[in-house]
Amino acid sequence: MAATRTARPAVIALTALAPVSWGTTYVVTTEVLPPDRPLFTGLMRALPAGLLLLALARVLPRGAWWGRAAVLGVLNIGAFFPLLFLAAYRMPGGMAAVVGSAGPLLVVGFSALLLGQRPAARSVLTGVVAASGVSLVVLEAAGGLDALGLLAAVASTVSMSAGVVLTQRWGRPEGVGPLALTAWQLTAGGLLLAPLALLAEGAPPALDGPAVGGYLYLALGNTALAYWLWFRGIGRLSATQVTFLGPLSPLTAAVIGWAVLGEALGPVQLAGMALAFGATLAGQRAPRARAAGAAGGRFFSSASKNGRKDSMDLTGPALRR
Repeated sequence: MAATRTARPAVIALTALAPVSWGTTYVVTTEVLPPDRPLFTGLMRALPAGLLLLALARVLPRGAWWGRAAVLGVLNIGAFFPLLFLAAYRMPGGMAAVVGSAGPLLVVGFSALLLGQRPAARSVLTGVVAASGVSLVVLEAAGGLDALGLLAAVASTVSMSAGVVLTQRWGRPEGVGPLALTAWQLTAGGLLLAPLALLAEGAPPALDGPAVGGYLYLALGNTALAYWLWFRGIGRLSATQVTFLGPLSPLTAAVIGWAVLGEALGPVQLAGMALAFGATLAGQRAPRARAAGAAGGRFFSSASKNGRKDSMDLTGPALRR
């Protein structure tokens, strides 16, 4: 059943908790986790969370959704997590955040390619403003470039952006909620990472108390809960609206760096935060009705073939699922 228009701010606020949580990933990774273990860290973040949610959902994919869950699990989890952690290990968090802030622009491009949505000048401009604001916040302390780290940061952003758009294009099978969809992707991504971590990094490292606590936090709050909120939001908002919540992640990281690590926030950084936050708010405006009708009509037709007449309207004002 579609949610009412008045419920939309609550949906946005709950979805926003996901990137806010992800803004804590860098400090946890660098301060308490074993160094240089991007595959193992991605595995520990994904597989326990996926198995937990799978036990709660008690629903397995059927038919074409075995393949779709695997593809989404690779894009959103199996490739994204190790690339993200590789970038975090090899680059200052500020530079990785700048690369990640290009996500809204990539989603606009992927939406045009995969969803047939014409890029709106407003969305492109808002994406540029968001990336500029994040750059002002973090680039001053970003440090030097690392070629492998930069490549990993770019690849992780492309992977996540493509995953967001495909998640919305495919929707969910009839009768399946966001908890099960999240479980499938986390489990698929974790199962992909398990042999790769063993082959590339060897046996798991010895873990002290802080590392165990860090992995528990990443698996439960930072992943299981956050990704459930994220995929739930993708089902109720447009791809552009969801991805424009992404700048909240580096903004949260900057605030944590100031509050916990003693990093400075000067006038330039504060101005950048204002720009990025303003772009995030602007990105939550629903698409115009005419463009909405054109896109929605195409995908209602496609969805009807799969028995999902209510899941593929990508246009915004009425909330789905």
